[in-house]
Amino acid sequence: MKNKIEFSKLSGLEFLRLMMEEKIPVASIAETMGIVLKKIEKGYVLFEVKPDERHLNPLGGVHGGFAATALDSVTGSAVHTMLEPGVGYGTIELNIKMIKAIALKQGALKAEGKVLHISKKIGIAEGKITDNEGKLYAHATATCMIL
Repeated sequence: MKNKIEFSKLSGLEFLRLMMEEKIPVASIAETMGIVLKKIEKGYVLFEVKPDERHLNPLGGVHGGFAATALDSVTGSAVHTMLEPGVGYGTIELNIKMIKAIALKQGALKAEGKVLHISKKIGIAEGKITDNEGKLYAHATATCMIL
């Protein structure tokens, strides 16, 4: 019989590493967003994100919500890596700057999140979406309430 994972006993870092190692399922939003977890460290995450036809606005461009969701995911996940077992978080503020339009033809992009501050009650992180040449497409800061 396989050992059952007790999620309440995992730190945020351990939890996300198990996802990256495909030992537990990723969140369903990761499938919707084409997110692949590439690197997980304390205070830092790197995801690959790839828009597809599901992410288009009525004019045929990648909807700004794609970048917003990717940035919410990386900033929140970066904060999550800092949390002890049994501690959760929720985004209470997300500030986004769209720098350059994302097009389908660009394929996979990098979404990075990094913790700027963490305390018992609040976590602040920044995130960015770039292409393989380092060109910036969107930037965000997020404030998360520690629960």
